[in-house]
Amino acid sequence: MSGNGNAAATAEENSPKMRVIRVGTRKSQLARIQTDSVVATLKALYPGLQFEIIAMSTTGDKILDTALSKIGEKSLFTKELEHALERNEVDLVVHSLKDLPTVLPPGFTIGAICKRENPHDAVVFHPKFVGKTLETLPEKSVVGTSSLRRAAQLQRKFPHLEFRSIRGNLNTRLRKLDEQQEFSAIILATAGLQRMGWHNRVGQILHPEECMYAVGQGALGVEVRAKDQDILDLVGVLHDPETLLRCIAERAFLRHLVGRRLQCASSCAYSYEGWATVPDWRSLESRWLR
Repeated sequence: MSGNGNAAATAEENSPKMRVIRVGTRKSQLARIQTDSVVATLKALYPGLQFEIIAMSTTGDKILDTALSKIGEKSLFTKELEHALERNEVDLVVHSLKDLPTVLPPGFTIGAICKRENPHDAVVFHPKFVGKTLETLPEKSVVGTSSLRRAAQLQRKFPHLEFRSIRGNLNTRLRKLDEQQEFSAIILATAGLQRMGWHNRVGQILHPEECMYAVGQGALGVEVRAKDQDILDLVGVLHDPETLLRCIAERAFLRHLVGRRLQCASSCAYSYEGWATVPDWRSLESRWLR
């Protein structure tokens, strides 16, 4: 017994260890759900690897008393994660693509753009206004949004409404809506609500004619170090061809604005948005809000 036990222990010590891939993400419940879905796919594809999720707070998670458009920071929800990537503390980072600036820091690249969920914005109504639409809300009703893009477009479309900033993660904003009387409705990304399993809270879907969604909204981007070819190969299988084509077009438009010295590095701070449609695989039809 003793001899067999020693032999087993020696064999275990000498066997190759399973590689651990460290995945960075924000701490919010939605970010974890999104990252868990990416990791689950990778685990199924690479059963010989282990994955460790490392969650952290970003600047955008910490500053909750100021509108995003007034903070002035380009990488509100990505900077700390990229620092971890730079210090080799993580091997890849899962982002909501709309949070990822179009110009990445030197040495980083997007290794994969995953299949896009519904990219449109959604209206969630206070319980007493369930069944309403933005058009039928009473005069001077207050609608909450953390996005200048949404507020600018919707104020023009629905001038009888008042739009105010509301900050916090998805859970916090929904709690503020339900438990306080300040807001009649709030605007959120449909994809986030769906990923959280809150389909029943979607009271109205806003189509591009009403409110153009953010560049990259609904898609997940996997950021890696550009020199890590093994990680690039690992995550490359996550690419969704149609989502990739759409998001490349949208991000190129936004990057063009950056090149023209418009500090528009993320869709949070400025109301320049893009909508790309792919009617077939031979052409790309693009429509832009300027």
